[in-house]
Amino acid sequence: MAEGRTELEERIIIKDQHTKEIDLVNRDPKHINEDVVKVDFEDVIAEPVGTYSFDGVWKISYTTFTVSKYWCYRLLSAVLGIPLAVIWGFLFALISFCHIWAVVPCIKSYLIEIQCVSRIYSLCIHTFCDPVFEALSKICSNIRVALRKEI
Repeated sequence: MAEGRTELEERIIIKDQHTKEIDLVNRDPKHINEDVVKVDFEDVIAEPVGTYSFDGVWKISYTTFTVSKYWCYRLLSAVLGIPLAVIWGFLFALISFCHIWAVVPCIKSYLIEIQCVSRIYSLCIHTFCDPVFEALSKICSNIRVALRKEI
């Protein structure tokens, strides 16, 4: 029995050098599609009280909806899944490449260069503006405002 479990677990979890462990049971471990594509029969078709179809029609409609949704998804993923995986893989590789080789170096270069400019700017502000604003604050420090209510 213990050997049967390990064989079953080996079939469920596939290991490859280019991919992480693939869990064939829980295919959305981060729950990114939890509220987006969970569409059941009851979410789409509902009959209000007083306008019910025949029970047989309702059961066949439910079965038809569920089975057609299941097989259409499987056929579409079988036909388009691999080509779209290649396209998405290429796109995310391109984004990663641009981020690693262009965006981050440009940001780091900008931060290094702006540090020099910021020191010069700070020095100019402290040299020229601080004395002016300090003098203005001393002039305005003697101003007193009194509010009176006149009847």
